Amino acid sequence: MADECFTDPQLAALYDTLDPDRSDLLSYVALADELGARSVLDLGCGTGVFALLLAERGIEVTGVDPAAASVEVARAKPGGDGVRWICGDATTLPLLRVDLVTMTANVAQAITDPADWLATLRGAHAALRPGGHLVFETRDPSRRAWEGWTREATHQLDDLPEVGQVESWIDLLDVNRPLVTFRSHYVFASDGRHLTSDSTLRFRERAEVTADLQAAGFDLSEVRDAPDRPGREFVFLARRP
Repeated sequence: MADECFTDPQLAALYDTLDPDRSDLLSYVALADELGARSVLDLGCGTGVFALLLAERGIEVTGVDPAAASVEVARAKPGGDGVRWICGDATTLPLLRVDLVTMTANVAQAITDPADWLATLRGAHAALRPGGHLVFETRDPSRRAWEGWTREATHQLDDLPEVGQVESWIDLLDVNRPLVTFRSHYVFASDGRHLTSDSTLRFRERAEVTADLQAAGFDLSEVRDAPDRPGREFVFLARRP
């Protein structure tokens, strides 16, 4: 199940505006170039920012996400007709043979159930051509990122066109490692609406992810640092033999 910030049409429509800095995606674009990928499956594509970046470069892209509201936002964007959009997940894919499968941002961590995670990895494996690659990021648990998920550290006020002022922040709800749960708040000044979205992320150790990749049939090629969060995340690059 996707979180409310992706499934609620009101929040999905505001997602990009409230989180405009997607420089974290540039390293994924560079990796696609490095690997010479001409076809990409973007799992957990959300509102389609990364998928559209790739499509602009002439890459054949399939964007998949379980949140219909987010997929509709993606589909309606300029260039949206150049991407194949699917509302679903890695276990419900049509037959594909892509060069690269990606899970950017929180996608990998948002799949919290171990059985669902393994099914996702196996779905990615099946969608890849032999020799194709999977790349995703996950936070290093030892850096305890959740300690910064407080109202004081995350509070912001945004004046949005046709919406007005929106106040947003995050509250940490529960830390029961490897699971961490937090709540995102959105307050609309125009009518006083207060919408919330609860999220749970799984903080996997490096060894756990390595074992999961092997169980799904991948060869681990490399574990890189995240350029936008140096020393705080693992970026796994795996290959289908």
